[in-house]
This record gives sequence, C-alpha cells and structure tokens, in this order.
Amino acid sequence: MKRHEKESGKMVAACGKAIAVAMICLASLLARSLAQGGGELKFCIRTEPKTFNPLKVEEDASGAIRYLTGGVLVRVNRQTQDLEPGLAQSWKVSKDGRQISFRLRSGISFSDGTPFTAEDVAYTIQQLMDPALHSPTGDAFRSGTGNVETKVISPTQISIRFPAQVAGLDRLFDQVAILSEHSPKKEMAVLGPFMVADYKPGSTVLLKRNPNYWKTDEQGRRLPYLDSIELDIQPNRDVEMLRFKRGELDLINSLDSEYFDKLATTSPQLVHDAGASLDSEQLWFNEVARSPIPGYKKNWFRSANFRRAVSEAINREDLSRVVFHGHAQPAAGPFSPANKFWFNARLRPQPYSPDVALKALQSEGFRLENGTLKDKEGNEVVFSIITNAGNKYRERMAVLVQDDLQKIGVHVNVVTLDFPSLIERMTQSFDYEAILLGLTNVDLDPNGEMNVWLSSSDSHQWNPQQKTPETSWEAEIDRLMRAQASSSDVKKRKEAFDRVQEIVVEQEPFIFLINKNALSAVSTAVHGAAPVILSPQTFWNAERLTVSAK
Repeated sequence: MKRHEKESGKMVAACGKAIAVAMICLASLLARSLAQGGGELKFCIRTEPKTFNPLKVEEDASGAIRYLTGGVLVRVNRQTQDLEPGLAQSWKVSKDGRQISFRLRSGISFSDGTPFTAEDVAYTIQQLMDPALHSPTGDAFRSGTGNVETKVISPTQISIRFPAQVAGLDRLFDQVAILSEHSPKKEMAVLGPFMVADYKPGSTVLLKRNPNYWKTDEQGRRLPYLDSIELDIQPNRDVEMLRFKRGELDLINSLDSEYFDKLATTSPQLVHDAGASLDSEQLWFNEVARSPIPGYKKNWFRSANFRRAVSEAINREDLSRVVFHGHAQPAAGPFSPANKFWFNARLRPQPYSPDVALKALQSEGFRLENGTLKDKEGNEVVFSIITNAGNKYRERMAVLVQDDLQKIGVHVNVVTLDFPSLIERMTQSFDYEAILLGLTNVDLDPNGEMNVWLSSSDSHQWNPQQKTPETSWEAEIDRLMRAQASSSDVKKRKEAFDRVQEIVVEQEPFIFLINKNALSAVSTAVHGAAPVILSPQTFWNAERLTVSAK
C-alpha cells in the first residue's frame, strides 16, 4: 500500500511538472503571438487622398483614411446599424433636439501622447462649424442660422448647443473625427486605431497601429490586432484585380461585377454580395453661371425639360444588364430602395422613352435635321461627358449613354480624366459640360446628404456655393432639408424628405442611373471580415481583423 501511495505521489508530481511545462509553453506561444501582432492588411484606394484633415473629407480615399484613423465620439455599427459608444461612454440629446451632452472616457491620449479632453471636442466643433472651412461634414449640422455654442463642464464632460434642432443629432457624430487642440502635429495626431506613418504621393499611404489606442477586446488584448495597413494608390481596376489574384492585396472593397462573376466561377469563397447598396451612379450637367462654357449650352443644361429628355433617352435596364451583369438595378431617385425607411416608395425609375424624349425636345424648339438635333438658334446639340479614367464600368456606362442619346440626334463625346484633374474641373475651374460619377452614402439618414442638397454647399455639384438659391425649386429643397433636419417628428421628417426626392426626380439636376450591389472580394488570409452594405463594406471592423502569412 505504501509503495502504491509513493508511486502515486510520483505520478502526481510528474503530471504537475508536465502541466506546468505545458502552461509555460502555452504562455510562450501566446506571448509570441501577441508580439507578432495581426500582420499587415493591403488594399487599394483608387485616387490620391485629397486631404488628411478629417473635417474636409469629400471623396472616398480621404474618407477611408478618416475611418481608419479618426476617433469619433459615437460610432454607427456598420453591421447592426446601431449607435455604439466611442470616445464618449454616454450621451444625451435634449428634448428640443438642439443640444447634446457627452460624458467622455478618461485616460485617453492621441497617437502622439497628447491627452484627450473635452477641450479637444470643443475645438473640433468650432473648426467643423467655421463657415470659412466649408466642411462637407459640418453641412449635416446646419439646420438653422446662428452660432454653435460649446460648454466644457469638466475634462470629461461637454455640452454642444446648436441654433436650431438637428434631427438624428447623435448619429451625425459618427462622421466627426476629433482633432487635438494642443498637439503640434495638428490633424496627424489621431484617436483612431491607426495613424498615418508614411505617404508617398502617387504610390502608397502607410498606416501603422496607434500605440495609444484605447480599445481592448474581450480578453483584454489591446486593439487593433493589425500591425499596419498599406493603402496602394491604384486607379486601374485591372491592375488591382491582378494583384489581388496574385495574393499581393488582401481585399477589394468595391468589386466590379464582371470580376465578381469571374471570381465566383473559380473562387467562390473569395467573393461577397451583400445585396443592394446605398450608392448610386449619376450624370449631371454644369449649371454654374460663371463656368467657361458657351452660353447656349448653359441654356440647355439649366433647362429642366432638356435634362428630363436626356434622362428619358437613357436605357437604365441596359446599364444594369450590360455593364453590371445584373448586379445593379435602375435608380428611382436620390436614395436607394435598400434604405428601406427613407426611400420614397412612390418613385419609379425613369422608363426608357426616346420617342417621348424627342417630342419633348421638339416642343422646346429643338429640331432633328439629318439625324442631328439642333436648338432653335441652329446650334448642334453636342456635349462632352467626363468620367474618371480606369473605372471601366463608368467608361462603359458613358459609352452606352452616348449610344442612347445618338438615337435622338444628340452627339456625346466621352472623355476620361485622372481623378485629381476631374475633381479640379468639378470644384475649381468648372471647366466641364457633363460628369458621370457616383455618390457614396455613408449614412442612412438624409442629414448625411445635407452637403449635397443645400444650394450653398460645395458638394451641390451641378451649381455649388450659391449665395442664395438661384432657382425656386432649389430654394424649396433648402427649406425642406432644413425643416426635416430641425424636426423631432419622424413622420414629418419623412414627408419632407419624400418631397425632396420628388423634386429631384422632377427637376433632374442629377440624372440618377443605377444603384449597384455591394460586391467585394476578401482573401482567405484575412480573418474576421464580414462584408456589409454600409461603407466601408469590407474594413468597417479593421481593428479586429488579422492577416495570416500567405
């Protein structure tokens, strides 16, 4: 018995030593795993970032960088569409919808070590609402005239009061990345999971893990998992796809339908169709009075009847079928049907009616002579559509539009430009006749598009920065957008924005063409990806992604 007990003791001791060794090995492996981090994620942005100032973002490349680097008070979860705490652990909106109070997290620092306090929030709001900055993000908060008041109650408490009620006020802060008032690095000091480490114009933007990021996962491990993100500036989608197939890129956030179909055939595990997106593709004419285009063309473009006729002559079903291989649907107006609440269900896509279009033009004094449409002064109806080079589906859409309009005697020249040149013409020189581009929606609420619909806005693309509305219908849209933004009654907001959508369809300042599906591709080396409809579809949860060795 004693011998057995002695041997049992030895066995227990041996087991204890084995368990101890196993635990040490496991701890070593865990420590090594933690030291290795989550790897580097690589994907393309298709244009040069226009700005690193998060308050001045107005295009996708800068928007992607803001999303990955900017710390926000609250965040809309792109998967659930619920509002979640961010830098603010709690918040409260006043009953009149004019004031919001935040209680901030303590002990947080910017990427350069500068402490984060309520003073930084106040500074950011003052910059955001400064009329001289012309912040597209700030436009969403402009529901009335007057100044915004900020009151710093303590380092972790602040209240912000607006001159008029702002509907959906708390959700708008999802787009407001907080700046540091005191950091010498200005906007390059960030509170998001990543920070800009290097920028090589025309080549790459390198983001590295923010060592001071405040979030941890459920096991207490500091986020983000990734060590870095390399954003390659690549407008050519053929090159982007080739690099993805070679394993040089980890994801394609927005995938062309033809590539989607090809990958779905050979590698179905790599592609994701999240369904109808919120994004639209549209055509618009230059209505800027000071633009350097002939006066007779300005008269065409500023005529609602001319714009409607062009819209009626475009076959949207063909655009969806031929260009997008069925991964799109004809657009009915400013909002996609995917936005189930705010979409005006009474609207229908413009039917393809070239005969109706031609009759409408003839009633305006245009005439068809030997297959060429001329205006009442005898000027041939010829104009150019510009779009961004390297975007195959826009180039193909432009060609189909060109073919459709030729059938009613309108001659269209298709011109492709590099994106910076296109943006310069669109926003600075106004040296263009028509543009075909897309509108990326990052918010379900119409307040997220205040910067598009207010006539005074920089992003009111067909005729921006109007001191006063130049047309009665634009004045009515201004009134309705401000009315819905200042109401707490959801029914009244819905009625107002339904009318905005109807006016836009009646006047066609934007000729909405299609709503494409949210198509993406993600490498199997990326772990944690869950593509969604809301932008950014594939890297919305970048702080929790990891990339394994290929």
